[in-house]
Amino acid sequence: MSRWRPPSPGSTELITAQGHARLKAELDDLWRVQRPEVVKALAAAAAEGDRSENAEYTYRKKQLAGIDRRVRYLSKRIPALKVVDSMPSDPEMVFFGAEVELESLTDGEVLRYRIVGPDETDAKLGHISIDSPLARALLKKRIDDEFEARLPGGLTRFLVLDVRYQAS
Repeated sequence: MSRWRPPSPGSTELITAQGHARLKAELDDLWRVQRPEVVKALAAAAAEGDRSENAEYTYRKKQLAGIDRRVRYLSKRIPALKVVDSMPSDPEMVFFGAEVELESLTDGEVLRYRIVGPDETDAKLGHISIDSPLARALLKKRIDDEFEARLPGGLTRFLVLDVRYQAS
């Protein structure tokens, strides 16, 4: 059996201004702070002698590879992103960057989400990717619109209660 997998579809190249600033800060921190510290620790571990049995050396090599992988990804991804920092022409319609309040019509639960780019999703904050099934179903809906979304738990019906946008 082959290990080959078809490439995953590319993610949307949109990002909010806050998300863009956060990614740039992460890249700067990785390159200017974390990487030099790890390189220094790696050199100290390498100077201890036998590298084949040196756990510190092995750990630092893996840590450096992880940092380099993330730096390479961010260095390619950040220039490709399009920062969306303008308000839509119709602020009552759901577009990228919208903060949406929904009611699940199956159990009456009220949910709050913000539609953001795939590089800035955060479940704890309620930030969902524009590529997610729920966000795709939400796009171009208005207050009091009902819609269905095919979620991992099955087909779910929602009602849009409120739509807001953050001022940039």
